[in-house]
Amino acid sequence: MGCSSCGTNKNGTPAGCKSNGGCSSGGCNRLNVHDWLANLPFHDPESSCKIIEVSFNNGSRKEFYRNTTLQTFIKHEMVAIEGVSGFDVGEVSCTGELVRLQLKKKHVDEGSPEIKKVLRRASEMDIQKWKENKSREQQALIRARAIARQLNLQMKVCEVEIQADGRKATFFYTADDRVDFRELIKIYASEFKVKVEMKQIGARQESAKVGGIGSCGRELCCSTWLSDFKSVTTTIARYQNLSINQTKLSGQCGRLKCCLNYELDTYLDALQHFPDHTDILETMKGNAVLVKKDIFRNLMWYVLPDSNMQYPLSIETVKKIKAMNMKGIKVEQLETTEVSTTVKKEIEPQFVDVVGQISLRTLERNSQKRKQKARDQREGNNPRNRDGNRDGNRENRDRNRDNRDNRNKGGGGNSGGGNSGSGGTGGKEGGKRDFRPQKPKNQ
Repeated sequence: MGCSSCGTNKNGTPAGCKSNGGCSSGGCNRLNVHDWLANLPFHDPESSCKIIEVSFNNGSRKEFYRNTTLQTFIKHEMVAIEGVSGFDVGEVSCTGELVRLQLKKKHVDEGSPEIKKVLRRASEMDIQKWKENKSREQQALIRARAIARQLNLQMKVCEVEIQADGRKATFFYTADDRVDFRELIKIYASEFKVKVEMKQIGARQESAKVGGIGSCGRELCCSTWLSDFKSVTTTIARYQNLSINQTKLSGQCGRLKCCLNYELDTYLDALQHFPDHTDILETMKGNAVLVKKDIFRNLMWYVLPDSNMQYPLSIETVKKIKAMNMKGIKVEQLETTEVSTTVKKEIEPQFVDVVGQISLRTLERNSQKRKQKARDQREGNNPRNRDGNRDGNRENRDRNRDNRDNRNKGGGGNSGGGNSGSGGTGGKEGGKRDFRPQKPKNQ
C-alpha cells in the first residue's frame, strides 16, 4: 500500500516514504492532516497563530508547542522542542490558522503557560542522537514486558517511547484493574538508566498505535483519522436491527466497533416516523410481539405466541390496531402487507447463431482470390511484365483464331470422304467421329 502523496523516486520507490515503498498499516500516513487553509492569504501576519502541532512516532502522539523563535516552520519539518530535563525531536504536522481550530476542538487555551516551547530547527546532530535512541525502543519494550511478567503484574506494556536526548522514557500499558507498579518503576529506572513515566491507555488507543486492517478491508479508523473515541453500547446495535453477535460486532481491540456510531443518527431520524408504545398488539389469537422495524420499507414485523411466522405490518395498520386496543377491541387477525422478495431478473442479451453460415471452403476461396489479386497487381506494376503479357495475349488470340479455322476446314473434308451412310451429313457433322458399328466387307 503506497502513499498517494509521496510521489515516485528514480528507483521506483515513493520519494517521501520511510518504509521504502512498503508502507504498512499505521505508517507515514497515520493521523495525517491536510492544511486546507495553507494557500489562503492573510492580511495581518502578526495575528497568525504562533503555535504549531508536532507529532511523535509517526503520528501516534501529537502535542502543541509555542513558536517563540523568529523562524517559520513548515509541515514535515523536524524541530527540536522542549522536553523533560532536555530536548526532544518531533515532526511538524500542522501550522497556521488550522492549529487554532485544533486547539478549539481539544479545548486548549492558546495563551496557556503550560504549552511548551520550540527550541530550534533540528540539526544533524539532534537527528542522529534521536535515531540512536529510537533504535533502543524495540529492545526496551521486550525487556520491559519480561520484567512485568516476572513481577506477576496484570498489565501489558504496549509501547516504549524514549526522548531524543535519552534522559526520559515513557511506558504505555493497558490493564483492566489498578496496578501497583512502584517496584516496577525502580527496576525500570535502574535497568534503562532513564527517568520513567508510566501512562495507562485503553484498548482502543492500543489498537490505534498498533494499526491493522478492519473487516471492511480498510485501515483502522483509530489509526488513520479517528481521535475521539465515543462510547459504543449494544443499544446502538439494536437501533440498527443488528444481531447481538459479539464476534461480528467487535473490532481488533476487543471492544464494540466504533463504526456503529456512524449511521446511528440516520436510524434515529428514520425511527421518528414509527409509532411509540407498539411493542405488543392484542389479537384474538394472543398478543403479537414486535420483532423488528424496517426503516427502508416502513414496516413493523410481529410474531404471534404459537407461531414462528413473522407478520409484516405497515405503520398505518399498526396505528389503527393500537387505537382499537386502546378502546378494548381485539382484532381477529393481522392485516399483513405483501413484501416482494424476488429480485428482478436481468434480461440476457440475445446472440445470433452464425454457426454453419460460413464454411471453410468459402474462406479458402476468398483467401486464394486475394492472393491471386495481389500477385496480379505485383506483376502488372512491372513494365516488362505488362509488355510480355500484352504480346502473350496477342499470340494467344492468333493461335485460337488459327485453331478455329483449322477445325472448320477439317469438318468439311470429312463430310465428303466419309462412309456412305454419312455422306449426306452437313458440315456440322463432318468434323465428328462416327462410333456406329461398321458392316463387314465382302471377301
